[in-house]
Amino acid sequence: MTARRRKLKTPTQGDRAPVKGISSPSFPPLSSLIPHTNNHGRTKREAPPSSPSSHTHTQQQQPHTIMATSLAHHLTTTPLQWALGGWTFFLLENVLLSENRTYLLSRLGDDTYHAIYGTCSTLAMGSVAYGYRRVRGAPPLLLGAVPTVGGKMVSLVCLSLGLGIISQMTPKLQIPVEYYGSVGKTTTPTPPPEEHVTNGPMESSETNDTVSRGWKVRCPFDFTDKKQQPHDGHVPPLYGVERISRHPGLWSLAFLGLGNAMLVPSLPQRVWLSMPVLVAFIGGAHTDSRYRRGMGGELPKEYDDMTSNVPFWAMITGRQGNVLEVFKDAVEEVKPLNAALAVGAAGMFVWRRGRGGMKMPVR
Repeated sequence: MTARRRKLKTPTQGDRAPVKGISSPSFPPLSSLIPHTNNHGRTKREAPPSSPSSHTHTQQQQPHTIMATSLAHHLTTTPLQWALGGWTFFLLENVLLSENRTYLLSRLGDDTYHAIYGTCSTLAMGSVAYGYRRVRGAPPLLLGAVPTVGGKMVSLVCLSLGLGIISQMTPKLQIPVEYYGSVGKTTTPTPPPEEHVTNGPMESSETNDTVSRGWKVRCPFDFTDKKQQPHDGHVPPLYGVERISRHPGLWSLAFLGLGNAMLVPSLPQRVWLSMPVLVAFIGGAHTDSRYRRGMGGELPKEYDDMTSNVPFWAMITGRQGNVLEVFKDAVEEVKPLNAALAVGAAGMFVWRRGRGGMKMPVR
């Protein structure tokens, strides 16, 4: 029996009859579904078409315009606002409350005034501390990983001044062990001859030198106040750090902040660390102004004429006498061991921080 095979004809696209009510779907080309990749395996993204006007504007934008825009953007960012805001609040609340001290005391009373003053100062210092947390390591960065040689030198000078002023305000340090040696004279009595023996005192005819040497332990702090000792027949009106500034405490903190600022690459952090200079300058001048008017303290005219708020200004302008003689007296009044420890600590700090590699906080 012969099987009859029928040859089936595969219908083509044109031979297919559309089914009533069902439309034939249309598929996109396969090449459009495969993303284009570059040599590194990353998907290419087509750039949106740019208009000719915007392209021309980009070409015409000058470099100084770009720098000014970037600087204006960084000046209005949150880290710089925190760097300036906390210290500004601290300075303003101190100036305003202390300037209106007499009026506020008369209206509020002593207890209420000091309560308000303490509360505002606490809030201001809290904002300063929180501001440092926000600005530490914040961009923009001005330096590389390692500070410049000039920055290290400026930092060493500022830190030495800051720590040096603080060291001169403390008791004088001295080595607790001292080797001493003294020479004394002893007289050995010689008896008279037998024929001249009397009941009177014996005559002395021999004198010998005795030397005593040894070690002695002493207090590491010398609490003797040389300021009260007469100098050339009179007690000097100025001594030690008083020659440098009327406000050594404020300026020591200012120098410490400025020295640290030269070692950090962050602009907001550098601004935060430099703000104590402004606080010392304005705060010290305002305190002097109040004391001259008898508000909260006194500033004698003789002392005012011989000293200055800005460090070393009264010394180099001749208010304290001959400039060379004044600096000579200031060097003689320095506590040497205190100053040596201060300069050594400043040098060690700059050496460690100046090597770079400072860890930046993760944000």
